[in-house]
Amino acid sequence: MFFDHIEAAPADPILGLTEAYKNDPNPNKINLGVGVYQNEAGVTPVLSCVKQAEQQILETETSKSYLPITGLPEFGRLTRELVFGQGHEIIAAKRAVTCHCPGGTGALRIGMDFIKQQNVSPTVWISDPTWANHYQIATAAGLNFERYPYYDRATHGLAFDRMLETLSQAKPGDVVLLHACCHNPTGIDPTLEQWEQIADFLKEKQLLPFMDFAYQGFGHGIEEDAQGVRIIASRCPEMIIASSFSKNLGLYNERVGALTVVCADEAAAARVISQVKISVRTAISNPPAHGEKIVTTVLSDPQLRALWEEELTGMRERIRDMRVLLASKLKEAGAGDFDFVMEQNGMFSFSGLNKDQVETLKKEHGIYIVGSGRICVAGINQRNVDALAKAIAAVVKA
Repeated sequence: MFFDHIEAAPADPILGLTEAYKNDPNPNKINLGVGVYQNEAGVTPVLSCVKQAEQQILETETSKSYLPITGLPEFGRLTRELVFGQGHEIIAAKRAVTCHCPGGTGALRIGMDFIKQQNVSPTVWISDPTWANHYQIATAAGLNFERYPYYDRATHGLAFDRMLETLSQAKPGDVVLLHACCHNPTGIDPTLEQWEQIADFLKEKQLLPFMDFAYQGFGHGIEEDAQGVRIIASRCPEMIIASSFSKNLGLYNERVGALTVVCADEAAAARVISQVKISVRTAISNPPAHGEKIVTTVLSDPQLRALWEEELTGMRERIRDMRVLLASKLKEAGAGDFDFVMEQNGMFSFSGLNKDQVETLKKEHGIYIVGSGRICVAGINQRNVDALAKAIAAVVKA
């Protein structure tokens, strides 16, 4: 038999947690492991701008033929403008090329496939902690990975000095994977001054920046969240960016991502995109169309673009409000000082809870949190925050 020797793989830490939550009969259970935005009602909504864009597409679409391998040219242009800003030198000089990939995950994988296939570098440095799939994607693409420290558990902040000290061991030509904003899982981002230092460091060490830009608009704003990418682009003539529209447009199941490669000049960019096309062709042949058309429609229509920015602001502010509320409720419940939660950005918070405390929350309170202590702040609402705060206080004081 061909398959008898195959063993069952361990459950994905996030998806497995969601499955356990679904099977829990506790009527008051709370799922804070899921990595999607939820509104006050606990629902992941379809944005109004998306609904209106879909209506336009349905009324005007005349064909379901294949898209180009790299997606619609307009989609690529709009993505680059979102990342760098309209009129940016990189765009004007045609130094950047973009292809549509199935989600931010697809963009990361196509990007790493490209790095491996074109012998760009054998090694990618990844933050510790990070989104667990980063390690798996690098390995599946055939790359070696090294870890650099990112989180200072004592201060609940960025281990900036240790980060650069460890990265100083990287060899010229190595790739450094950086979270552009809303670091997953910690929610801790470099300051603008630290981004400047990182950019200078990468340039001096001749390292290739690979930016995971999954949460643009979820930190401080569309422009504000792009500052790290733009600062590095001002120092480093070459870089790679994996963008996602899953979060900021709520297009999780449409799988809309983009891989952008910045090159030293237009000629190099033309050569690069010819090889990226091969990476895409061998992986997925052609990208899915519906989600890409939604993004293109929303970003190119002034009214829909304004509506999107308004809705995105609403999502961002709700998450921020839940951070403040959680810190306040934890203090009231006697859990101690959790004000550091308010300094973090995006959907996630590194709570500081250890694995035993996380397990107790699950078994005794029906509260599901990733083993690292990562909390999805977007899963908190007015209905569950008191129970959550009291449960955390109980395990902290135990």
